[in-house]
Amino acid sequence: MNRRNNVVTMKGNPVTLLGDEVKSGDKAPDFTVLTGDLQQYSLKDAGNQVKIISVVPSLDTGVCEMQTIRFNQEAQNLKDAVILTISVDLPFAQQRFCSAHSIGNVVTLSDHKDLSFGLNYGFVMEESRLLSRGIVVLDRDNNVRYVEYVNEVTDHPDYEKALEEAAKLV
Repeated sequence: MNRRNNVVTMKGNPVTLLGDEVKSGDKAPDFTVLTGDLQQYSLKDAGNQVKIISVVPSLDTGVCEMQTIRFNQEAQNLKDAVILTISVDLPFAQQRFCSAHSIGNVVTLSDHKDLSFGLNYGFVMEESRLLSRGIVVLDRDNNVRYVEYVNEVTDHPDYEKALEEAAKLV
């Protein structure tokens, strides 16, 4: 398994990312995660829409909460696109979060079981077994068109850039 150092920090401390880095132009790797009702969900389940994958360490932290709320709001303006929010939170915790914050425009998915998404996209932080913060935008054919691995996990991603890239594809 590929280990990448000096890519991101968490609270200023370097962390090791596990898995291969995905880059713009790559074919998006498949993954299997869990829905809120414990059903398997893979890339094909998102259909042939443009996909924005919002990657967060845990919905129960301030920046992750704001990132998810922001994309939930933005989803209302996106036509023929889907926003997937992936974390390693348990599906039950994700459902509780979505209910408490009226999140209904994004699909929340849990990578807690196998880290399938995190390892296939290079977002797993070895030290904590959480996903690093980032965004991946895929076109209708599941080609990677934009990737951001946020340098400092406690910082916000570049929402505008990701949304701009997605808008070019719809």
